[in-house]
Amino acid sequence: MISFILNNKEVSTAMPHGTPLLDFVRYNQYLTGTKIGCREGDCGACTVIVGELSTGELRYRTATSCLMPLGNAHGKHIVTIEGLNMDDLNPVQQAMADESATQCGFCTPGFVVSMAGFCLSKKAPTSQNAIAAVDGNICRCTGYKSIERAATRVAHLLVQRQDEDPVKFAVKQAILPSYFFTMKERLQTLLLHLNGELTNENPAAQRVGGGTDVYVQKHDEIKDASIQFLFDQPDLNGIKQEGNQCLIGPSTTVTDLIESPIMQTYFPEFNQYTTLISSTPIRNMATIGGNFMNASPIGDFTIFFLALNATVTLCGGNVYRDLPLRDLYIGYKTLDKRPDEYLEQIQFDLPDKNTRFNFEKVSKRTHLDIASVNSAISITVEGDVITNVRLSAGGVAPIPKQLPQTAEFLTGKLLTEALINEATAIAQTEIAPISDARGTETYKRLLLSQLIKAHFIKLFPALDVRRLLVG
Repeated sequence: MISFILNNKEVSTAMPHGTPLLDFVRYNQYLTGTKIGCREGDCGACTVIVGELSTGELRYRTATSCLMPLGNAHGKHIVTIEGLNMDDLNPVQQAMADESATQCGFCTPGFVVSMAGFCLSKKAPTSQNAIAAVDGNICRCTGYKSIERAATRVAHLLVQRQDEDPVKFAVKQAILPSYFFTMKERLQTLLLHLNGELTNENPAAQRVGGGTDVYVQKHDEIKDASIQFLFDQPDLNGIKQEGNQCLIGPSTTVTDLIESPIMQTYFPEFNQYTTLISSTPIRNMATIGGNFMNASPIGDFTIFFLALNATVTLCGGNVYRDLPLRDLYIGYKTLDKRPDEYLEQIQFDLPDKNTRFNFEKVSKRTHLDIASVNSAISITVEGDVITNVRLSAGGVAPIPKQLPQTAEFLTGKLLTEALINEATAIAQTEIAPISDARGTETYKRLLLSQLIKAHFIKLFPALDVRRLLVG
């Protein structure tokens, strides 16, 4: 049985564990304010808030319920638009009404839920952060300026919060219903009565982490499948530093990385990079291991960690083996992995003070879009000499690629504009892009050259930008 708290009541169900949470909410619980839109996590109409106990604290994040398996709701607090209703419009709903931020109304519940999720987060109450909270929501008829004004009003509701607990502040200020105040204790009680994690001993079970990719690709078959849930397994989560190494559990989400003090220390631009990747609710769900194992030639975090020369640990039948991430990919969507193996850990060396890192991506949309071409670089320069470099690129080959020949060419040489232009020519010999919906072969070749130049422009501002871009 799966048990969790839905809005203000505890629910239990024997429905298949792979059922999308969206379907359970609408067709089993008849909470139809949560809308069915794209079923791909793209429109945000089905957004819910997920509360869970993490290291003893109650943490809330938004999620797209169309991609969230029912099993990942086990032991948590799920909040739909109905769970935000009060006697009158709550302040978030009122802000949307006052700013005329709704027209047909289909997308409105998703926007309200996303803004309420922002109220429950610890993010600074700025207009920029409030607007970013709805980066996973699409409105087809109202226009976004009125919605942005509503988000700004929501941010103003929180300016007096300071260091107070977000849940307590939201309840005290009547931003959200009073039942939220007791939710931490209710979840603690619920977890005491549950039989731990959902287990599945079937060796042929489908492994599912956050579900953000598998539910897009296999929606009809996964809902009734035998599933081994990985998302909440403690031994597959977490980010820690041991010496100069960073160790990451494969079920770690993108948001976990964003909030990690380790990542913030060694990659101060990390949050900026992630704004190019998916959206807030997807980043809250998507796991790094899932990005790797999906084997997409344009997987953003695969490209990111290839430039860090990451290593993965695979486990099968209590036998462990380490494999450079670059060697995991042996063909299009094909991995050097046995069926019984699963991803146990990701590790990489943390950069030293002379090492710089950058990630670039070009896509047709800012949010919620896959790359035409993406690239990352880790480069160490002592004086003006490049002593070590790792360069990766996606969208230019059947697999996510390291570019070892380009890196070898750069290593040991004086950093100049001419050298960078020569390096882009070497990179062209290492790739084999194809023309598809994201661009022609010629376009992708041009993009990679420009992204390589962009790395150096960003990391070494003294370089002549104009000469590089036209070189």
